[in-house]
Amino acid sequence: MLSPFYQQHADYVSITREQGCRFAKSVADDFNPLHDKDTKKFCVPGDLLFSLVLSRYGISEKMEFTFAGMVDETSKLSFPEGADEFDITDGDKVMLKVKREGAVSQCPDLINSLIKNYVEFSGTTFPHVIIPLMGKQDVMINPARPMVIYESMLINLDRLDITSPALQFAEPDFTYTGKRGKITLRFDLLEKGEKVGSGEKHMVVSGIREYCQATVDDLIAFYNQRKETLKPA
Repeated sequence: MLSPFYQQHADYVSITREQGCRFAKSVADDFNPLHDKDTKKFCVPGDLLFSLVLSRYGISEKMEFTFAGMVDETSKLSFPEGADEFDITDGDKVMLKVKREGAVSQCPDLINSLIKNYVEFSGTTFPHVIIPLMGKQDVMINPARPMVIYESMLINLDRLDITSPALQFAEPDFTYTGKRGKITLRFDLLEKGEKVGSGEKHMVVSGIREYCQATVDDLIAFYNQRKETLKPA
């Protein structure tokens, strides 16, 4: 499932601009300009790193991921032996910190299902979840430079004898002070309608300003137009 989106070298993994861009748009439904292949400051989607970890190490009952650096096309990612805690690094720089607890499943169906369902959930939260969430407190992101940074995420599974858990939105949260804030997006994991786990995605937002409906309408229209134009056939 992930092989088209990275290169495996002798002792490291690399991801091209084209691969990161294609994963964002064709798998995650994520049209953040940071993932455009021709953008000046390109960044590999954090959800692609998350997916690579699951495919290599399996799924643990409890998992926590902390994004410590921005990966680009020059990064040479080292994946160590699996442990309760380990770091994905680029040279001596930590890019992703991983913590795991409990039993581990290597079931390919579960891994592929969780990757697919989580990244679809993750990629579609902007702007249609994040902007209304901030709007409840009469603030919004800076439309000229919408800085929403993926900080961390966690997943807790009650059991691992499952194969295709669906993600369902749970109550999100937004707090801010001045021009900086934190967004927590929550979800439940359901197998055949039964709750089998839960998770959270944490993001940091900067450049917060007073809410303006006309500006929000323009931003959403621009985003939807970008998506229509750039979405792979």
